[in-house]
Amino acid sequence: MVLYSKKVIEEFSSPANVGFIEDADGVGEIGSTVDGDIINISIKVKDNILEDVKFKTFGCVVAISTSSAVSRLAKGKRVDEAMALTNEDVINYLDGLPEGKDRCSGFALDALKMAIEDYINKNK
Repeated sequence: MVLYSKKVIEEFSSPANVGFIEDADGVGEIGSTVDGDIINISIKVKDNILEDVKFKTFGCVVAISTSSAVSRLAKGKRVDEAMALTNEDVINYLDGLPEGKDRCSGFALDALKMAIEDYINKNK
């Protein structure tokens, strides 16, 4: 039996920042062939600050809750601060994950970093 923290259940049940930014400055998408999760994160950047972060996720409890957590953690941060976020930051924000589930918690963070790299590459 898998037991999730109250925070994981909250983020899964009422995720923040769901959607897609039509005129996004950067987009990142990642899919896991093992788990079947697909995570898309779009960002809007103004004055080097992630002004908006949205996600669309098809996946399990962990995929959805970590996508919501990543969007909350990144929104309002400078680009370099958002790039410095770690999987441990996400897990701590969610008050932990069950053993074996921490592996898939990094996918949303990977999608965020892909979106930031997309933004950086477009603005070189």
